[in-house]
Parts: sequence; structure tokens; C-alpha cells
Amino acid sequence: MTADITSLNNPGVKEVVHLWDKRERDKTGKFIIEGYRELLRATDANRPIERVFVCRELFLGSNEDALLSRLRSKGTQILTCTEPVFRKISYRDRPDGLVAVAPQQHIDLTTLQEQFKANKSPLLVVAEAIEKPGNLGTILRSSDAVGVDALIVCDRCTDIHNPNVVRASVGTLFTVPVVEAKGLETLQWLKQNKIAILAATPSAKEEYTAVDMTQPVAIVVGTEQLGLSEQWMQQADIQVRIPMCGVADSLNVAMATTLLLYEALRQRRVRK
Repeated sequence: MTADITSLNNPGVKEVVHLWDKRERDKTGKFIIEGYRELLRATDANRPIERVFVCRELFLGSNEDALLSRLRSKGTQILTCTEPVFRKISYRDRPDGLVAVAPQQHIDLTTLQEQFKANKSPLLVVAEAIEKPGNLGTILRSSDAVGVDALIVCDRCTDIHNPNVVRASVGTLFTVPVVEAKGLETLQWLKQNKIAILAATPSAKEEYTAVDMTQPVAIVVGTEQLGLSEQWMQQADIQVRIPMCGVADSLNVAMATTLLLYEALRQRRVRK
């Protein structure tokens, strides 16, 4: 079979390469989804996909054709590439033969409120100014695993559509509702909706396993270097600490979030 795209100067190739850059993503409202698992989860979530660039020589399994058939039936353009072309558009050292271009989707706090109106005890994560895409992606992955109602990204430092966020989330960007908002706006919204704000800090008296996480609660985590800002610490309804028995005084933000989320899940299962 002859490839649709054989030239490195093809306009479609240039479009994908440009979308590696945040400014281009913001300008066009588009982003890249690379990888079979990521693209499968986007498709399962009924996210619109404009086009998919395919290199069969790099496929790792045998399920890719079924996925491509589903996408084709939804009107997605499928374009085959030579391996050199695909390696140029791929963001990965070890590509698996699938790169898609898709429109971004954004939801606000009002929309989020409508989505969990019937939930009397929502569990949320608020991530303030997370800097590293890998950490934000891992927080998404843990949020999906626990079944949180939403992740609110406040005062963002990392674009949620960064290819490394999509990759680190293993496609859970498409399974967890994600809102981007200002910190003060989010604080006010949580207070108005009577959702308790839980913040982790080494100076807290209570350990994280000793507080009630079965109530409506937002687990709030902060920057990798400085932790939560004073704005959040002062407004927190609950402050907890994670025991640290070694020389380190804190955990990686994604690891700490995962611990807190699984404690919330444990408590909610016990209550049931």
C-alpha cells in the first residue's frame, strides 16, 4: 500500500510539529493525541478526532485496525505515513504508529456543577500551579483510578493539552472532567457549594487517615517546590499531614495526591 504522506514538508506534517508548541495549541484550539491507549480512551469518551496519522510499521499490537475503523466511521480522516515522516511528527522516543489531531474541549465551574448535581458527596482534586506535565498527568491517572468527580487546575503553569500530560495520564485526560480556573474563583465556588477544602501540610496536627473524607471534599495540592499558597492554606477547612519518618520532609506532589485520594476511597467504601 502506498503511503498518503511521504514528504517531510507536507502541510499536515508541519501542522503536527507546530502543535508541539503551546502557543500554537492556544492559537488553533487543537492538540496532539499520540499512542494507542490514549487515542482509544479519547474515542471511548466520544472526543472528536479530526485526523489520525498512521505508520503500520510501528504498530505494537493487533488492535489498531479496529480502532481506526471506529474512527473512520465517525468521519475521522486517516492518513498513512512513511516511517521517516511519522518519526518527525512523533513526540516520543518509541512511537507506536498513531498520532491524532483533535480540537480542545473546555468546561467551566458552572458546567461542572451541573454534572454532579445529583452527587451529594463529591470528591474533587484541586491542583494549584503544578509545573511538571508528568505530575499533572499522574494526578489525572490517580483521579481516574479513584473515580473523582473532577480535577480543577488552578492558576496553571502546565497546559493540560501538553503532549506529556496526555502521555503521563495514559489517556485519563479524557475520562476525568478537567476545569481550568483562577484560584480565587475556585475558592469562592467551593465555599458556595459547601465543599470542604482539605490541604496537606507538614505542620498539621492531624494525620490524613484521621479526618473525615466522606463529606463533600476537595483535596488541594500545590506547586512542586513551594506547596500550597497562603491563600489556600488560610482558607482550608481541614489540614492534614502525611507521616514522614526519614530525612525528606515531603512527598512528590503526585504521590501525595494519590495517597490522599486512596484514603478518601477507603473511607467511602467503608461507609457504604
